[in-house]
Amino acid sequence: MKRAVFALCLLPLAWLVGRAVFGELGVNPVETVNRFLGDWALRFLLIALAVTPLRKVSGWSAVARLRRMLGLYAFFYAGLHVGSYLGLDLFFDWHILWKDVLKRRYITLGMIAFVLLVPLAATSTNAMIKRLGGRRWRNLHRLVYLIAPVAVIHYWMMIKADFRLPMLHAAVLAVLLGYRLAAWAMERRGQRAPLASRR
Repeated sequence: MKRAVFALCLLPLAWLVGRAVFGELGVNPVETVNRFLGDWALRFLLIALAVTPLRKVSGWSAVARLRRMLGLYAFFYAGLHVGSYLGLDLFFDWHILWKDVLKRRYITLGMIAFVLLVPLAATSTNAMIKRLGGRRWRNLHRLVYLIAPVAVIHYWMMIKADFRLPMLHAAVLAVLLGYRLAAWAMERRGQRAPLASRR
């Protein structure tokens, strides 16, 4: 299953390369590439966040094995997104990049989300989990609950018209975070119940 999902996760990139080879990237190919990669980075981030709710609702425990890989694919596409912006759009002009980060709020948010993804990707190996310890590793990876909203806002601010897709991504994120908040509240309530029964 892991191999099949690994191959499926590469299909968006293969499709983009195919369009580039056949010259089907539209009148602004740089923008097409950049937005396509950014869209898939956000989608994989949301898919990775959906793994735990899917496992708990469906009882399909095997899906949990895919969560780390899906998260790494989110970072992979985010890295390509940033790389295409820096290389294809700015031609590696770091001065312009710095000015854009300071002046354009959606770029500021995008860079914040990407920088916060770096330590999550860097600590996604079994060796790093052992090194950090389970509790510290889990606390670090809870950054994803900040990264995902920042990424959605980045996407929303970037769009100048037709907000249907940003609204859809925001709705999906709201459902995923709402599920986790409800699960956390129920867990807290369950922890308090034994204490109340003792009294």
